[in-house]
Amino acid sequence: MPQVRIRDTQLFYRWDGPEKGPVLMLSHALGAHHGMWDANVPALARGLRVLRYDHRGHGSSGVTAGPYTIELLARDVLDLIDALALGTVSFCGLSMGGMVGMWLAANAGERIERLILANTSAHLASPDAMNARIAAVTRSGMAAVADTMVERWFTPRFRAEQPAAVARVREMLLASPAQGYIASCLAVRDMDQRALLAKIRAPVLVIGGLSDPATPPEHARALRDQIAGARLAELEAAHVSNIEAAAGFNQAVLAFLEETSDP
Repeated sequence: MPQVRIRDTQLFYRWDGPEKGPVLMLSHALGAHHGMWDANVPALARGLRVLRYDHRGHGSSGVTAGPYTIELLARDVLDLIDALALGTVSFCGLSMGGMVGMWLAANAGERIERLILANTSAHLASPDAMNARIAAVTRSGMAAVADTMVERWFTPRFRAEQPAAVARVREMLLASPAQGYIASCLAVRDMDQRALLAKIRAPVLVIGGLSDPATPPEHARALRDQIAGARLAELEAAHVSNIEAAAGFNQAVLAFLEETSDP
């Protein structure tokens, strides 16, 4: 199981695709792990060197005491890039992963070639929902929130038509370490990166889900409007568009990465 030591913990990572291909890092959502991208890797790794990893507090990475911050999670990425002797990468993050991507592109822009921000936001208006989630997991563990999260992550139609895919995600959520999940909830709850958006200079693709209740379409459109040169792809999906609309997601990402000139 490949891991690297970074400061105070270990990060799990995994490579897929040709060794000489351009590097694309995939950064997962809160409560998930690198397996969230299983539906995307076969298409993306045909020509790209795909690097997946688990955030601290998730999957096979170490769990450290909270609270976490988006900056902490982003600096973990920089440490991983350095440990693997990578110069620059393209970065695709969904939900919390996208929040990490914004910080990286604004504060370490020389390391980010192209950026995909999927189903994410620079700021969540109210802390109430996250506070309720933290309280529930503190009392009863991940089982207290897994079903509610699945309902928000996928549309009713997808849940009815693809029960096996939904069940795999539910099991992923149930297996997420409660301590790391709560620490990461605090990072998302307390984040406000709106002032950073004007500092992003990398080419940016924003992907939004038209039925996303967690980061609704207006969040994606705000990112498109506030990041210079950003473009937007909207998919028929809820929050985890990379799974629910995998073909459209892959097509949008590959088309964006294959461009030879800035937008």
